[in-house]
Amino acid sequence: MKITSIEYFRLDMPLAVPYKIAYETVNKTSNIILKINTNRGITGWGCAAPDIEVTGETPEDVIYNIENIIISLLKNQSPFHIARYTHQLKTLCPNSSSTIAMVDMALFDLMARQAKLPLYQLLGGYRNEIPTSITIGILPLDDTIQEARNFLNKGFTILKLKGGVNLTEDIEKVMKLRETLGNEFLLRYDANQGYTPEEAVEFIDKTRSAKIEILEQPTKQTKEAHLGEVTKNVHVPVMADESIKTLKDAFRLASNELIDMVNIKIMKVGGILESQHINSVAKSAGMEVMVGCIDECAIGISAGLHFALSKPNIEYADLDGHLDLLDDPFTDLFELKKGILYPSNYYGLGKIKL
Repeated sequence: MKITSIEYFRLDMPLAVPYKIAYETVNKTSNIILKINTNRGITGWGCAAPDIEVTGETPEDVIYNIENIIISLLKNQSPFHIARYTHQLKTLCPNSSSTIAMVDMALFDLMARQAKLPLYQLLGGYRNEIPTSITIGILPLDDTIQEARNFLNKGFTILKLKGGVNLTEDIEKVMKLRETLGNEFLLRYDANQGYTPEEAVEFIDKTRSAKIEILEQPTKQTKEAHLGEVTKNVHVPVMADESIKTLKDAFRLASNELIDMVNIKIMKVGGILESQHINSVAKSAGMEVMVGCIDECAIGISAGLHFALSKPNIEYADLDGHLDLLDDPFTDLFELKKGILYPSNYYGLGKIKL
């Protein structure tokens, strides 16, 4: 099988409801969709979700990489040398993790379609469903409670609350949330690097009765020792997100016992293959893994879902980045029912209806 042509297009998608996190407010996103065609009539699909804060890229950077690097690298080649191509792309377009993820995703999709298997089965097929959290951005207290109530009424059982801007308000929100809505749901908290170590410890101490399940990235990614300080002084598992963008990051944090858990985002680390490597490091360190996302269309979320379903130590998912996107043309790649994600039984990432 040979790659005969490569196509792409840009998706500019507004969010139905903008959201705020500790370091920015998001109201739109741009994805670049890649289509790899072969002489056997089999096509692989991938997407890039460039984000300056997370991946270091703009949409224009991704398009430049496609036109000037990816087409010449892949055209007339076999699609099945994924490790070779991703290794080459790390040199040819460094600091372009969503570009590399896009290519990796499309090649894995193509391979699974050739094998006539859903991708998660090709990757390991450990489970066939996983619950996802649903995220609430930084909102006033009353709005936070109403948003949480709406999600619970839709059947979600795991809420992830964003904070990290105002410690006093964060504590009040968590306590009022439990007081108002009870304990019949799991609650995770993401400070997006907004706390000092002392603030993170105080936050967990003062919300102990709220039974927070996971504390995600409480401190700055540039100060890794602070993560370790929090990890040693709180009873809640501490998860790294922004601090882990490479395999080396995962090894360093794990070997120095600075964290309890890892959030792997395919866009952030550069694809499914690299995600597998990071997951192996986490597994060897006895750490559980969450598969997360950024603002990605359903193709990207589907890739995250298939990866999450493939390995036994991936017990958590935060795959809700597509839910508020308007004008996402990709539908029915997977099912979300009462907060649980189910893959399609169709080959690869699912049936594309374009």
